[in-house]
Amino acid sequence: MPQVGYIVASQTSVPLAVSLSGRTVAYETSQVRPQVSGVIRKRYFTEGSYVQAGQPLFLIDPSLYQAAVNQARANLASARASADAAAAKADRYKPLADMEAIAKQDYTDALASSRVAKAAVSQNAAALDTARINLRFTLVPAPISGRIGRSLATVGALASASQTDPLAVIQRTDPIYVDMQQSAADLTALRRKLAAGGVRPGSTAVRLKLDDGSDYGSPGIVQFSEVTVDQDTGTVTLRARFPNPDGLLLPGMFVTAVFDQASDPNAFLIPQNAVQRDFDGSAFVMVVGAGNKAAHRKVTADRTFGANSVITAGLGKGDKVIVQGLNGLKQGTAIRPVAASSPQQALAPAGDKASGSGSGRGD
Repeated sequence: MPQVGYIVASQTSVPLAVSLSGRTVAYETSQVRPQVSGVIRKRYFTEGSYVQAGQPLFLIDPSLYQAAVNQARANLASARASADAAAAKADRYKPLADMEAIAKQDYTDALASSRVAKAAVSQNAAALDTARINLRFTLVPAPISGRIGRSLATVGALASASQTDPLAVIQRTDPIYVDMQQSAADLTALRRKLAAGGVRPGSTAVRLKLDDGSDYGSPGIVQFSEVTVDQDTGTVTLRARFPNPDGLLLPGMFVTAVFDQASDPNAFLIPQNAVQRDFDGSAFVMVVGAGNKAAHRKVTADRTFGANSVITAGLGKGDKVIVQGLNGLKQGTAIRPVAASSPQQALAPAGDKASGSGSGRGD
């Protein structure tokens, strides 16, 4: 009578790992654009360097805008002088009108002229503010902090407030986003399982694999998923955020994101060598049946987790799954079942003799 080693099947929570292709995206991107027109006189940055928000990048010829400020300042001074004269005239006319030494209409006209002059002062003050703003725009600053690319305009080039091309592009890459694409059908199936209680929500932690197959050291966090499906690809975009202090990840890189989107609380973990396949490809395991006889049991084993196969159907809690002595074992064979030895020995090739001691797997 052959001796076989078994483990007692017990349910455990197994994460449903998902691998999705993705591409890195800058956390912030800003196109440096001129807000006034003129010839570029200076460039203040080094291409490819890190710039701070507010740092000067370009100087557009300020001559015309300085002249506009001077003109607006003179217009304001003239308007104030006219307002002062109009106000003084209205003040002189008031007692004369009260004594009826002049027509009241003359005082009314003088008062109206004073108010018009005050309004002209406000208009010219606003024009001076506008001229000063335009003069300030001749010094083009960095809108955000980040790594600036190559200069797309040289000294001597004409910059226009209406031009389509930016002067430069700044990207903030720490942290950095990874946009992943998942099939809308897979996402719908997952949501149905979550709604039915078949699986539980997983972790938001994401691991990243680079193009060369290496692992990215720092984990990321899933931020959100899009609310619409791409009509061309039938996928939904998920976005994760990763720290990138060393600048290893650059915008536009292709990566693979791995994360536990859900977990199955009712799965069984069985050593892979214990799961066998029939001619039709269906999975089965051998269990200790009634009367200590080997029994053939069909199971559903669609994926693996580490060194184990994940069984989602076909087994029950307490079933004794044979993991040692499977070589030549058939349905109905009388056996002498003993608790399997340590997991390392349980995973040994069929036919290896089990050692006498070790902790059992039947928890």
